[in-house]
Amino acid sequence: MAKTKTAVTVISKISERPTNPNAALVVIYGLDLGRKYDLVGDNTIIGRSSKASIQIDQESVSRNHAKLISSEKKVVLQDMGSTNGTYVNDELIAGDSQLRNGDLIKIGRTIFKFIAGGNIETAYHDEIYRLTTVDGLTQIFNRRYFEDTLDREISRCNRYGRGLSLLLFDIDHFKKINDTYGHLAGDYVLKQIASAVKTRIRREDIFARYGGEEFAVLLPELDHKQAATVGEKTRKLIEKHAFKFDGQEMQVTISIGVATLTEGQRDGSEMIKVADGKLYEAKQGGRNRVCA
Repeated sequence: MAKTKTAVTVISKISERPTNPNAALVVIYGLDLGRKYDLVGDNTIIGRSSKASIQIDQESVSRNHAKLISSEKKVVLQDMGSTNGTYVNDELIAGDSQLRNGDLIKIGRTIFKFIAGGNIETAYHDEIYRLTTVDGLTQIFNRRYFEDTLDREISRCNRYGRGLSLLLFDIDHFKKINDTYGHLAGDYVLKQIASAVKTRIRREDIFARYGGEEFAVLLPELDHKQAATVGEKTRKLIEKHAFKFDGQEMQVTISIGVATLTEGQRDGSEMIKVADGKLYEAKQGGRNRVCA
């Protein structure tokens, strides 16, 4: 039987394959979540106007809010005298701002992620995958990821006989904050709380935006008393935090419910139900407190 030779196939390097030279914006928070806008022209207008290249139909967005100026070497973002301003990485821009890969652009209540020219499709699909696990506004885990992780942790803790606790908390009188200072201020408060808590928890803890103004922290290896202590530290952290938006100071507090895995518990929804009940007790007890 004659031997056949293995055919040699020449595979091009990834860097040599054709790529999209244009940059793009991906919506990571707001309507049309995950939508990609290719920056194909020299100028791209973002605004409320129906004639804008990228239309955002929100009252907090000006008709012609911001402009992206594209060239072969760079993309520059320019505010067009908007009422509420244009933000890059939470900083209000004045004049032109040259964008870098990964920059977050906030216009009204919509947040875009800037993807620099190159292999746009790969970067876009990576970003879509990230959106399945991370909340676009606060940049912490989302509810879907949290619930999946909770079920895995319950199985692991039951298998090895280890402790697991959960904090569920929300912002006191959050509707009043939105009604008094506006939804942009409400978004600011959510982001500030996420940022403050994220720096104080352990690496192994799972912190997520559970929904609206509600957050959850999963605490592996901690018993009920230890979790209540973490809850109290978190409550004090937010109570003392300086919240200042558009020159106005806001007093913000949170209420927290604590739950701990019990013997034989298999379903994450049971733990969440207990924590939610304790959170309700904290609200009924006067808010700005921890109920364990």
